[in-house]
Amino acid sequence: MAIVALGSNLGDARQNILRALARLQSLSDSPLRRSSLWETAPVDCPPGSPMFLNAVAVLAPRPSETPHSLLAQLQSLEKQIGRQPATSRNQPRVIDLDLIAFGQTTLKTADLILPHPRAHMRRFVLRPLAEIAPDFVFPGQPKTVAELLQALPSTEPLRQVAAPLP
Repeated sequence: MAIVALGSNLGDARQNILRALARLQSLSDSPLRRSSLWETAPVDCPPGSPMFLNAVAVLAPRPSETPHSLLAQLQSLEKQIGRQPATSRNQPRVIDLDLIAFGQTTLKTADLILPHPRAHMRRFVLRPLAEIAPDFVFPGQPKTVAELLQALPSTEPLRQVAAPLP
């Protein structure tokens, strides 16, 4: 299974995420598992950045898929949906698709680190993921997603804005 975190804080964020989810389905060998939509404050973003909508999807990569080939497809989807090249770190964006985990693969290259190095500390990743894969354990972590979420300090505001997506 591959875990993809989705975020948007420019344009119609809900539509951006729904479009991305529809296109992610084409990359999966089985139906996507999709979380609810969650509104979150921007984390590590420039001052004045708009609120984010976030979601998480779990897909079943095709047998020939590799972490790098999936990353390339995610980056292509971002461009198709309207993401522009970044001019500053964590700037507002139409869509952000982050490969959080690729099964139990661990990887550290110039363009991809798996599992995502901060996923286990981010409420905007863990809360939606806990809806659809609460028992998942990130490689190198001793706790499940649900346990990691419970252990987080509750300082990062998070509000559910839509029920789990079909």
